[in-house]
Amino acid sequence: MKRRVAITGVGLVSPFGGSTEDFFARLLAGESCIRHYTTDDKPRALSMPAVRCDRFDPDAVMTKALSGTMDRFTQLGFAAALEAWRHAGFAPDERSEKTDYGVAWGTALGGTLAYERGYRDLWQNGRGRVPALSVVLGMNNAASAHIAIQFGLGNSCLSYTVACASAAAAIGEAYRRIRDGGATVMLAGGSDAPLCYAVVRAWEALRVLAPGDATDSAHACRPFGADRTGLVLGEGAAALVLEDWQHAVNRGAPILAELAGYGATSDHSHLVRPEVGGQIRALELALADASLRPEQIDYINAHGTATREGDPTEIDALRQVFGGHASHLAVSGTKSMHGHMLGASGAIEAVITVLALRQDALPPTANVEAIDPACSGVDHILGSARRGTGARIALSNSFAFGGSNAVLAIRTDRNEAMA
Repeated sequence: MKRRVAITGVGLVSPFGGSTEDFFARLLAGESCIRHYTTDDKPRALSMPAVRCDRFDPDAVMTKALSGTMDRFTQLGFAAALEAWRHAGFAPDERSEKTDYGVAWGTALGGTLAYERGYRDLWQNGRGRVPALSVVLGMNNAASAHIAIQFGLGNSCLSYTVACASAAAAIGEAYRRIRDGGATVMLAGGSDAPLCYAVVRAWEALRVLAPGDATDSAHACRPFGADRTGLVLGEGAAALVLEDWQHAVNRGAPILAELAGYGATSDHSHLVRPEVGGQIRALELALADASLRPEQIDYINAHGTATREGDPTEIDALRQVFGGHASHLAVSGTKSMHGHMLGASGAIEAVITVLALRQDALPPTANVEAIDPACSGVDHILGSARRGTGARIALSNSFAFGGSNAVLAIRTDRNEAMA
């Protein structure tokens, strides 16, 4: 028999520098994390809108000795996981030593900063060797491994790298392990730190980054807007504690929401061009897995990157799946405020969706005054948050380069006792 999966803890590293609740409150107010980012790199400095967690101090979260064994994406991920673990009511200073507790983590790039530092040392600074920990700093499973080691999680320790859908896939696969009896608790999420020189230059070469000057970078990302100009890169991390429902009830855990369904597909058509058919199938699979009808969905946290091709494709998929209900379907693209955190995005947006349902407050798509006609047909939330709508069932979409699609179905039930 399939088991229900509770979400009992959430955590993130806020680019604003405060708590998860503060982060969500500022999103509801339409406040952007995006700032102008400049470097003194040679031969050409970086200068662009970006999202940075510049108030994050890893040494304050963990010991300096431990943070020194981690690349930035791992530091961010560990901090988010620690907050979620505490939020779920687990003692952070006690190793669980549980073989039925595990980790599933997503990252698009892993420890790219560690490798870039190595290249700089060798080719720019004339050093004859790179630091001894370079391999374990840079490996994509570094975050999941550190989380498993520090919390004593002996079940599966899995890492997922499917571009922008990495964290959503990690959360979805963790959900399946609990649902099917393979684990009792899973710490799932994602982290990325893409603001290194070579990565930014690579994204520039794709011509999908939003331009912006130092005076108005906060408004650079405008998903679904008629005047959108591209995406904004950001660093970040978020985590959710997923738990067998009865196990959560037995230990008196705070049940924030239910992860009720998951759909994953591959477009199998093109590396960078989204394909509506694959997105439709992922949406339909998530609905079927959660035993939901399209008209039961109240809210969509859209992938919404603000690219010319991606946004209309996603809205086309929503129109086809939801039919006549699409015009009543509340949709927001929160990347307008927190940017595109690549492999971490699915986790950030899943946390936002949980909080939106829990607080009955749906965040807006910021910075947009006029919707592109190609993105019409759904109920875009513009300007300010919507409160008191009674929304209780939502989908969080993640659609990635390589054609990987992941959709999470999240539900609250006001008739059940949720803390």
